[in-house]
Amino acid sequence: MKKIAVFCGASNGYDPLHYEVALEVGNTLAAKGFEVIYGGAKIGLMGAVADGVLANEGKITGIMPSFLQTVEITHTGLTELIIVATMHERKLKMHELSDAVMILPGGWGTMEEMFEMLTWAQMGLHSKPVGLLNVNGYYEALKALCDNMVQEGFLNEFTRSMLLTSDDISDLLEQMTNYIAPPTTNQIEEETT
Repeated sequence: MKKIAVFCGASNGYDPLHYEVALEVGNTLAAKGFEVIYGGAKIGLMGAVADGVLANEGKITGIMPSFLQTVEITHTGLTELIIVATMHERKLKMHELSDAVMILPGGWGTMEEMFEMLTWAQMGLHSKPVGLLNVNGYYEALKALCDNMVQEGFLNEFTRSMLLTSDDISDLLEQMTNYIAPPTTNQIEEETT
């Protein structure tokens, strides 16, 4: 695991802790020698992650759809910036360039990116670890929803275990480093029979 795609918000949120943790994530990933792949913006938590990586002389690649260059305000100090045509291409390129996925707080876009990565893992399209950093309990409701999906029979424990969670960046990185993807073929067959 050398390259980590980070999905997070293009805003700071109301709690300053979110920004501080995003900056710390960038610092930590660079200090540990990980290359970061992210959405390319200089604003919000995305910008904080990038600034943290760059402050520690780490490598960071931004993937920015051309139509968002003026909306999200592209970060100009990146190691590399790749311009793509669509949001779909952005996700696909981030997936192609990364060995793992980390999710920080965010809104609809962050949720959509996370669930697509988890769905691809469930279908056996990749075996990358997907880690959720639960900053100040931000994702407690999501964890409860995932547990409810299991209780209601729409998700099995096997698949639920694909989403690694922690409120500590070092612990989450350790879980991601030690992650062994469960086999998916039998699971899909069982769910469709």
